[in-house]
Amino acid sequence: MKDAFGLPQSLLVLGGTSEIALATARRLVTRRTRTVWLAGRPSPALDAAAEQLRGLGAEVRTVAFDALDPESHEAALGKVFTEGDIDLVLLAFGVLGDQAHDEREPLNAVRVAQTNYTGAVSAGLVSARALQAQGHGSLVVLSSVAGERARRANFIYGSSKAGLDTFAQGLGDALHGTGVHVMVVRPGFVRSRMTAGMEEAPLATTPEAVATAIELGLRRRSETVWVPGALRVVMSALRHLPRGVFRRLPV
Repeated sequence: MKDAFGLPQSLLVLGGTSEIALATARRLVTRRTRTVWLAGRPSPALDAAAEQLRGLGAEVRTVAFDALDPESHEAALGKVFTEGDIDLVLLAFGVLGDQAHDEREPLNAVRVAQTNYTGAVSAGLVSARALQAQGHGSLVVLSSVAGERARRANFIYGSSKAGLDTFAQGLGDALHGTGVHVMVVRPGFVRSRMTAGMEEAPLATTPEAVATAIELGLRRRSETVWVPGALRVVMSALRHLPRGVFRRLPV
């Protein structure tokens, strides 16, 4: 169960090698979290992430999970929930893709969409049903400001995040009053391995800053968290720009 401050004692990370997810896990472990499940494709990186969290004092277990294999989600995640209640599920997997290349190779674009959206719908619904069955818990979904409005530079990735964001909002409404809390997190440009080598966007942030915002959002039981917070105003303005004007912006 969550402690008196609203922080989880048990955590399931979907996307166990995500830099944002691991920064969040580290932060929560130094607070109250004692049990962590890292779900992801078996790899040295997943094992290393587990060892790092064990070094902070957490009991950490790994479970094989593949976003692109939704037929396996029920069994993989069900295994976790049968071991005990989970206070927080952090849905953090996703791929950026290569916009220019993926436009020429539609199957690559489909893979981005299947990972970021289809896989998340499956894992999100399985997790939500399990949280509802236990009668409590939070589902935190890592979305992106890229989903707020299609940009020429990354509309394939952005469209997948737009679908994910809408899904998560609707899921939150469906679960309202059940004891399950859904929080959508919308970071801007995050300095990470995924964005290495890319031109940095204004109001760039870090995995650690996103983790801090997630913790604060959990304490407040927020439904939507922007990182940094100023992006709420910026994206509101950009969302309402006439399309012809928006098209000419260097974004």
